[in-house]
Amino acid sequence: MFFPCETIILRTAAPIEIIDVTETVRTAVQNSGIVQGQVTLFSPHTTAFVCLNEKEQMLQRDMLDFLHRLVPADTDFRHNRNPIDGRLNAHSHLLGLLMTASQTIPVADGRLLLGGWQSIFFIELDGPRDERQLLMQISGEQ
Repeated sequence: MFFPCETIILRTAAPIEIIDVTETVRTAVQNSGIVQGQVTLFSPHTTAFVCLNEKEQMLQRDMLDFLHRLVPADTDFRHNRNPIDGRLNAHSHLLGLLMTASQTIPVADGRLLLGGWQSIFFIELDGPRDERQLLMQISGEQ
């Protein structure tokens, strides 16, 4: 059984931000009644992504520092010389080369099969934004 695609609406507050959406996804899976199946998450953005990683405060700060150092925003990128939407966001697109727009997580016995340390994160690389979307498709057997 496939459920209609749901949209998780997020508001971001920082240029680069890590937002934990694990509980939102877990609740949606529980409410769906799916016992065996999967949930697919998809970011329809070119500067925001979804990933699985550990939720630990100091590690998340390290992740933010790493992303800022890896591709500094103040570099003279050609994309920033004449931005289509006025955003100087070449660094965001380049960081996105290392990320993925979707994740599929198995569901068994009505539970997300995440590893013991895994959480689901929406990664904003071009914030702040008033609205971002994370699409969620749940499928399986009830």
